[in-house]
Amino acid sequence: MTKTLHAIFEAIAKVDNEQELQQALKDTLYEHFGVQHWGISFLDNELLTSIEIPEIPAVCLESNPVGSYVLERHAPTHEQLILSPEDWKNFCTRHEHVMTGPIVCDGHLVGTLNFARDPGSEPFNNNDLADLSAVCLHLSAKIATLRAQSKPPQIANECPLTARELEIAELVAKGLTNGEIATQLWITQNTVKQALKRMFKKLGVSARAEMVAKLQEHFIVRNS
Repeated sequence: MTKTLHAIFEAIAKVDNEQELQQALKDTLYEHFGVQHWGISFLDNELLTSIEIPEIPAVCLESNPVGSYVLERHAPTHEQLILSPEDWKNFCTRHEHVMTGPIVCDGHLVGTLNFARDPGSEPFNNNDLADLSAVCLHLSAKIATLRAQSKPPQIANECPLTARELEIAELVAKGLTNGEIATQLWITQNTVKQALKRMFKKLGVSARAEMVAKLQEHFIVRNS
């Protein structure tokens, strides 16, 4: 059993995008959980629509008690944990046993992993539920990683200072006086003073320390 679970974990780890998940997990999930039908359904359209296998629909989160349980608790369950056999037949006439687990990303339920067994099959048990929980943890982590990688890079703030002004700002951050900055950059103290006035205006600040703090937070100046 452990070997099969490890095969599932490895298959999840190797996929490069969400579209590959179904094919990558096809054989290992059938074998390990002993199901006739399974599918992955995503509840949003961030990267793709549902990729479930056609024989098993996505769990209906509005009307199916199994789906409602997963939606509310972000925890896996199967029908016998929350319904009697008679009550379950009122909700599903195609599958005798159903088990569903959550796929969570950034604290939100983004999808479900769904399993179904045909009439005459053994019901899902606690071992199945524990294994599903482990698989869902790996799936959730993988989805979070894939979606983080797919986000466009944030555009850095464009610094309004010129290259020369940035040189002055770096020296201010190091604690140099106007005279020391003038000597190091081979310019006059008045040039430094006028440059600082322009820099203050561009950044909307009124003091050296405030300027350095703003640059350190939003741009590139580092105190050393």
